[in-house]
Amino acid sequence: MAQDLKNWNPEDPQQWESFGKRIAYRNLWISIPCLLLAFAVWLMWGMIAVQMLNVGFPFERSELFTLTAIAGLSGATLRIPETFLIRISGGRNTIFLTTALLILPALGAGYYLQDIHTPLWKFQILALLSGIGGGNFASSMSNISYFFPRKIQGFALGMNAGLGNFGVTTMQIVIPLVMTVAIFGGTPMILKLDSGTLLGKIPAGTPTYLHNAGYIWVALLIPASIAAWFGMNNITDEHVSPGLSHPVIAFIKMLAMLAVGLVTATIGLWLFLPKTVGGSGFGVPKLIVLAIVIFLTVFGLRLIPGLKDNLNRQYRIFENKHTWAMTVIYTMTFGSFIGYAAGLGLAIKVIFGFKHELVDGVWQHLPNPDGPSALTYAWMGPFIGALIRPVGGWIADRAGGAKVTQIISVVMVAAAFALAWLMKQAYHSSTPQDHFWPFLILFLVMFTATGIGNGSTFRTIAMVFDKEQRGPVLGWTSAVAAYGAFYIPQVFGEQIKAGTPENALIGFAIFYATCIAINWWFYLREDAYVKNP
Repeated sequence: MAQDLKNWNPEDPQQWESFGKRIAYRNLWISIPCLLLAFAVWLMWGMIAVQMLNVGFPFERSELFTLTAIAGLSGATLRIPETFLIRISGGRNTIFLTTALLILPALGAGYYLQDIHTPLWKFQILALLSGIGGGNFASSMSNISYFFPRKIQGFALGMNAGLGNFGVTTMQIVIPLVMTVAIFGGTPMILKLDSGTLLGKIPAGTPTYLHNAGYIWVALLIPASIAAWFGMNNITDEHVSPGLSHPVIAFIKMLAMLAVGLVTATIGLWLFLPKTVGGSGFGVPKLIVLAIVIFLTVFGLRLIPGLKDNLNRQYRIFENKHTWAMTVIYTMTFGSFIGYAAGLGLAIKVIFGFKHELVDGVWQHLPNPDGPSALTYAWMGPFIGALIRPVGGWIADRAGGAKVTQIISVVMVAAAFALAWLMKQAYHSSTPQDHFWPFLILFLVMFTATGIGNGSTFRTIAMVFDKEQRGPVLGWTSAVAAYGAFYIPQVFGEQIKAGTPENALIGFAIFYATCIAINWWFYLREDAYVKNP
């Protein structure tokens, strides 16, 4: 087990060159695969739901959309407690436990996906637990920020986040492929609708090993957890994790904080979801639900015995106006990336995989045999967005984060309006597949812009905040932005059901334009608070 670090100062050139660089990069190279697997488990329900539809699980499309919504809300909410875990429990302790906990939903998915009669509520619980993977981003980014000097924060955070985000693409490629081979045994199911992989379309009637979508991550999470425990470090300095307790005590604190997040996420889901899928049926609007969940989580964490003073110190970030500005801006970039990644597969399946006709005021959806396979194409956008994030951080280290963010924001506005028009044309066409390739290309442009923006915004955060607040702010902004994984698929689902999918993108474009104004006011105008950080 690696030793705890004391008097750690990556800004000291002598320390950095003599031993600091080696320690920092070792922690980074272990952190990246742990975060990659966390993203894969968190967002696997988008791919699994598509295949559940293909093999004939007895659920409505709207019910399957709830799995991605549950995982999205849970993962975003758990980022709030994970924002503050590093100071309370230490970096190594946190990354190890939160990685190991992901074995539970992965193992459960592998087990229950073998029975087509498994009730929906069991999958909903597993989707809730898989949100732990979404929460891991906050603690992982906060942790890595302490290991590197400010001059390369954009690159270091971009590598951790970008290759960690690559877990979305990894999942979207790996799950369809492993379902074609009996690598974990078990009885296959038979496809009732065409499926697909990176290699092409798989016709109906082909056996598929759907349970491999869960078991594959168990096989990878075990060695990743071991590497985190034996290879990573806690930093015990005052500005990182002072007065660190025994690992068992640290684990108890972490579990208590994660439990608060799971409870508040469950409350939010109950308020939001209809009775048919276990909700209250109240139909509380999404934004109100998010506000309630965030408030309950922030307040609930302070009720845990022994944590109030520590959290009060970290909560000082809420007194800084830059915390709120960067929260909105990062929601534009990462919220869009993760939301589109979570919802794109089902959006392709529903918009282009069916022909939509309005009959007596009711939309009829007929299978489109010429439609594209969602599993074949959905991975491309997240792949580009994740791969280019370190490049965004690298460019921002040289050109300034706010300037880079402003440029990609304009691109996102234009792409969103163009996509809105294309989605409307496809939904009202008797041959929706004719509009698919322009749709896909524009989404790839959108993912490219969000990936670059993810890197540039985190560079800005690293420059604006001091070394004590930097980590919590990175976690907090990522927590709020992660609600995009809940919000965007829900908006897509609602607007698709209403026959107006274009309205979703128009709304997002208006939000992006608002972010352009905020970024200019805070960081680019002549008398900006901090000039182009």
